[in-house]
Amino acid sequence: MKLRKPARRPSKEAGFTLTEIMVVVFIIGLLSTVVLINVLGARTDAQLKTARTNVTSLANALEQYSLDMYDYPTTEQGLEALVTEPPGASTAGSYRKGGYINKVPLDPWGRPFVYRRPAERSDKAYDLYSLGADGEPGGEEENADIGNWN
Repeated sequence: MKLRKPARRPSKEAGFTLTEIMVVVFIIGLLSTVVLINVLGARTDAQLKTARTNVTSLANALEQYSLDMYDYPTTEQGLEALVTEPPGASTAGSYRKGGYINKVPLDPWGRPFVYRRPAERSDKAYDLYSLGADGEPGGEEENADIGNWN
């Protein structure tokens, strides 16, 4: 005859208390907040750096255009003059076959860069800038305009 082991009774101390669960949830929430704040800050920095890089790239393309065409595009021709030859440009100089860039990029916030000629804000012949995160002129930090004068 086999002897049976008595069945274990669940202990009153098994499991977690509500207080322990709440402490764990609080700690997870706190850690998530810290990580989220750091990630969002890195995203903002990346957007600002991308805007500066795009302004520099567009300014370089404008300089190449100016060397070939002996002038910068007008405000009306805009940055599209870097992609396709503007009407009447063939008489001014030698437009580069294929253009100067493949397409005009948007700023990191999805808006077009502002191009104005003659310049009002920079010491160059033109102003080229992004309106920043808020899309409004002026601003501070991530809302500040990022242009060829920075």
